[in-house]
Amino acid sequence: MPPTINMGIPGATSSVRSGGGSQASGKRVLLAEPRGYCAGVDRAVETVERALEKHGAPVYVRHEIVHNVHVVETLAKAGAVFVDETDEVPEGAIVVFSAHGVAPTVHVEAAARNLRTIDATCPLVTKVHNEAKRFARDDYDILLVGHTGHEEVVGTAGEAPDHVQVVDNPDAVDQVTVRDPNKVIWLSQTTLSVDETMETVRRLREKFPTLQDPPSDDICYATQNRQVAVKAMAPECELVIVVGSRNSSNSVRLVEVALGAGSDAAHLVDYAEDIDPTWLEGVTTVGVTSGASVPEVLVRGVLERLAEYGYGTVQPVTTANETLVFALPREIRPPRA
Repeated sequence: MPPTINMGIPGATSSVRSGGGSQASGKRVLLAEPRGYCAGVDRAVETVERALEKHGAPVYVRHEIVHNVHVVETLAKAGAVFVDETDEVPEGAIVVFSAHGVAPTVHVEAAARNLRTIDATCPLVTKVHNEAKRFARDDYDILLVGHTGHEEVVGTAGEAPDHVQVVDNPDAVDQVTVRDPNKVIWLSQTTLSVDETMETVRRLREKFPTLQDPPSDDICYATQNRQVAVKAMAPECELVIVVGSRNSSNSVRLVEVALGAGSDAAHLVDYAEDIDPTWLEGVTTVGVTSGASVPEVLVRGVLERLAEYGYGTVQPVTTANETLVFALPREIRPPRA
């Protein structure tokens, strides 16, 4: 891995400009911090690893545990079997529910097949599920800002299907209808672009002036932190490389955020080998970040590949420090001493 220069200043555009001296005059990488695994992803991946250690292979996982090609392939080699639905799991077997969460009907289906379930749903997604249940009990119309068909959205909407409408983007607001404009609340998928979500909410509020906000922020801390870091470095970059998979909502959003914040170009890659050398033509500063479901080993590979092309100076752009850790599901927690 190429040497890292510690700028020593929390990342803002000014700190990027002020540090680095003569080393910054040539090719360089700006490395976003924070990046990569969030607490929910770390918990979900470890859940599958611990389940394999405790019970042996196979351990079944409903849908991809997190949206990352490398993680899924690695766990599959270790004995995880990924399925689309619970009816693909042999009766009585162990099944792990992914970090994105599931609808109550999935729990019912699993119980009917006597499956031993381990729920690796991110606690921040569970929070949104609980909000949906709460406001459905109070007979609100719930406007769920999120991407139609995304596993997290399917799971959240499934908590109160008679009360939830999915609002996919700002333009979809025109089609929204509610029973009582005075009993409307918006919730959101946890991995969205903050800016686009707030534009959707602005449009919703124009249509429904008494629209209520969620009790607390639904877009997860990690999604927001990664977007803020990209915004800090993107104006300095001719190119931003986001390490992440194409079905990862938060990774795709980082590409969009980079372009919106001033980078001339931005690309999503799963591996270092995906970098097209033509992207680097005429480029002095490359920004690098990774989505919340991406292990750091993939970022190291990208930095090493960029170093081969002459980008050996790495400058961190730090906008937050993350310390949050979630407890593992009780079914696979190690016994207390």
